[in-house]
Amino acid sequence: MVGTDPAEVDGLLGAGLLRCPGCAGRLGPWGHARSRSVRQEDGPVRVRPRRTRCCGCGGTHVLLAVSMLVRRADAVVVIGAALVAKAAGSGHRTIAAGLGLPAGTVRGWLRRFACRAEGLRVLFTGLLHALDPTAGRLSPTSSVAGDALQALGAAAAAASRVFGPRPPWQFAASASRGLLLGPVVWEGPVSNTR
Repeated sequence: MVGTDPAEVDGLLGAGLLRCPGCAGRLGPWGHARSRSVRQEDGPVRVRPRRTRCCGCGGTHVLLAVSMLVRRADAVVVIGAALVAKAAGSGHRTIAAGLGLPAGTVRGWLRRFACRAEGLRVLFTGLLHALDPTAGRLSPTSSVAGDALQALGAAAAAASRVFGPRPPWQFAASASRGLLLGPVVWEGPVSNTR
C-alpha cells in the first residue's frame, strides 16, 4: 500500500525507499499493471498502478494506492460509506440506490465485511492500543460489524493524532493491507502432512 500521488510513489521507488513485503529487499520499477477504472465519490477515475520487482527475491508486486482495496472496482471511501450506512440501519438496496451502484455489489461488500468483522475488530483494537496505550475499552455496539467500525474509527483517530491528519478510510485500507474486504484466510501453522 502506497500513497495516492503517483509522482511521490515513483520518487520513493526511484530512491529505493520501498521494501518488499516478503523479504524486505529493495523494490525497483517494473512497469505498470493494467489500467483500470475505479469508482470514486465524484465518478470513475482511470488508474494504472505501478508494478515493482524486488532486488532480493525477484518477486513482483503491484503498488496499490491507499484509496483502493484489493480486487475492488470502488474506492475505499465509497465502500466505507456503505458500511457506515449499514451500521446506521440502512438496507443494501437503499444504500446501493444512494450510491448509484448495483444492489448486488453493495450486498456483497456488506456480507464480506460481516464475515471479516471479528478479525477486523481485533486488528483495529490492537492498533488503537498500540497507537494510544491510554485508550480505554470500547463499548460494545449492537453488532460485531458495528464493533469493528467503532474500533476502526478509534484507531484511525489515534493514528491521526500520532502521524498527522489522514482520511480514516485510507488508514483502514493501509492497516488491512488492502484486504478490508479480502478473503477470510486462516493463517495457522503449516503442516507437512498430506
